[in-house]
Amino acid sequence: MKNLFEKSTANEVTSRIARLGPHSQRQWGKMTPAQAMAHCSTTMEWALGDTYPGRMFIGRIIGPLAKSRVLKDEAPMGKNMPTAKALLVQDDRDLVRECQRLSALVERFSAGGPRKCTRNPHTFFGPLTPEEWAALMYKHVDHHLRQFGV
Repeated sequence: MKNLFEKSTANEVTSRIARLGPHSQRQWGKMTPAQAMAHCSTTMEWALGDTYPGRMFIGRIIGPLAKSRVLKDEAPMGKNMPTAKALLVQDDRDLVRECQRLSALVERFSAGGPRKCTRNPHTFFGPLTPEEWAALMYKHVDHHLRQFGV
């Protein structure tokens, strides 16, 4: 399964981020390209341990089941998946700045490897190994890049 600890996968992701433009057409969802990149940056900050939002009650109940479904294979995340309120980005953002921010976070996560990955549980899915974080972060960023056709 692709993950962001693989240098080639991290390079692929940062190349795709660079192709995102203000006129990239949304295929689903409500976020703009800049909002989606800001949203992805927030989750990368979780994976790096820069921030820790705490566990969601509903995640404690269904998170492990959802985790097993999301991380079971190479299948991409489905369209219009629910978003945690802490991850909603509704204000206007600068696309160039948000793409640079996300690319830097992807590179930092990839370069740090498992040793630099958070030990905190995911807010919804619960405890994750560094390898699960790396796969989940790939799938999440890929999901939002596909949302805009890149």
